[in-house]
Amino acid sequence: MIGGLKGEEYQEKVISGLPHWNCVTGKVALNLNVDGGKNTKLSATLRMKKGEVIQLSVAPLLGIEVARLEISPDRILAVDRLHKQYVEVSFDELNRMADLNLNFNVLQSLFLNEIFLPGEETVEVSDLHRFRMTSEGDRALWEVKDTRKLAYRFRTTADKGWLESTSVALSGTPYALNWTYGDFGKLGTAYFPQHILAELQGTGKTYSLDMKLSRMSVGEDWETRTSLSSRYKKIELTTLLKMWLER
Repeated sequence: MIGGLKGEEYQEKVISGLPHWNCVTGKVALNLNVDGGKNTKLSATLRMKKGEVIQLSVAPLLGIEVARLEISPDRILAVDRLHKQYVEVSFDELNRMADLNLNFNVLQSLFLNEIFLPGEETVEVSDLHRFRMTSEGDRALWEVKDTRKLAYRFRTTADKGWLESTSVALSGTPYALNWTYGDFGKLGTAYFPQHILAELQGTGKTYSLDMKLSRMSVGEDWETRTSLSSRYKKIELTTLLKMWLER
């Protein structure tokens, strides 16, 4: 029994009760930390439109944007406004570089606090046979069955069915991407976490991105696609990451 329900009944309750967000926007206080060392704190705006885009706009001073990260189904775009340069890679390129199997739907679900199945846009009650579930006291652990390289695990609260953590790990290695959710607040007719912690482990150093959200809304009045002028120079992903992490 989980939350007073049998296992399958609990799963159906959780999946049926998952909110379906079309758009989510809000202000976010970012805190980037590398291996417990110096913190890099930034103010940003997070905008998400289901099936289309995830935008993170960094504007620390007077609302002037200095950097932007835009994730869409066909590309990942990172823009450095200060130096007029950018990185643009497809998921195919990124997966070849890192030997992974990530896609837009996975990242979208991580940001939107959703349980997901690799390769699927949504999770329905008819998909429950693809999960293995065990009780962990006041939480339930969901594991996706029959995956190859990546292991997917989700933990939900027994009482409300809220998703509190998601883990995507590379099987047989220490590499893992862990997302933890907390401080759930009302957004529209449902609840959304206003505190998200993303951690990358197994690289020799632990990278963490702490996100505290505020002024949340479901408004759609914003530009979903970034276009750049010819003044911007394209650079390699490793070059941009090195610049940002050394600041």
